[in-house]
Amino acid sequence: MTTPSSLARLDGKVALVTGGGTGIGAAVARLFAQVGATVVVAGRRSAPIEAIAAEIGGVAHSADVSDAADVAALFGKIEARFGRLDVLVNNAGGPGPIAPVAEVDMGEWVRCAQINLFGAMHCLQHAARMMTAQRSGSIINMSSLMGIEGYPMRSAYVATKFALVGITETLARELGPSGVRVNALLPGAVRGENMAAILARRAAAEGRPAEEIERAAYTDVAALKRWVEPEEVARAALYYASDLSSAITGDKMKVDCGRF
Repeated sequence: MTTPSSLARLDGKVALVTGGGTGIGAAVARLFAQVGATVVVAGRRSAPIEAIAAEIGGVAHSADVSDAADVAALFGKIEARFGRLDVLVNNAGGPGPIAPVAEVDMGEWVRCAQINLFGAMHCLQHAARMMTAQRSGSIINMSSLMGIEGYPMRSAYVATKFALVGITETLARELGPSGVRVNALLPGAVRGENMAAILARRAAAEGRPAEEIERAAYTDVAALKRWVEPEEVARAALYYASDLSSAITGDKMKVDCGRF
């Protein structure tokens, strides 16, 4: 008998989590392993991904998603070892420059696009080929609340995350006939090192205390009056990865503690 708990399992599935060494990626890797998946943890830095992989009994592969050759090698290793890929969590990314558009460093702007957008596309191309061939799979693109709302001084990040929502809807239509689902998550302000670094950079750029920016821009404006925890985003990722969402594709879900 199929039960809700069994639908949420990933037993026998192979899942790739990019940017899996810290934050949301690490939380996703841990949860997916707990529900039975074999998790490939990918990232640019070896030490964090190897630590997570050792903790969960997964596999670590170093890869810079902005480098097409790195991504090709990563997927080649997955195919050689497992012969399939059931879930891709396209999570690798960076915050990009924090500056007014008239002053933004365009080198940093382009670098943000290379990681957040082109890096995601490198992974999507390989995942689409593998999943189309096996006629099954779930792809989860990690967009952001800033993928549906513009935000001052974050033009690069906003542009890449808006683009990921459009790509999600496009690929859902392209890959649906092959049984492959494609959805996007839109996290809000997630507690962790990345958010702490953004706060510090905003404080420097705006000349305001980080605590004041935290309250005014992130926590007080949320209905639940708090940060999102990485584990809460991971649970939403599991919903899209598992058969709990078997009829859902081309969707986007906010995980933002009610910042509407």
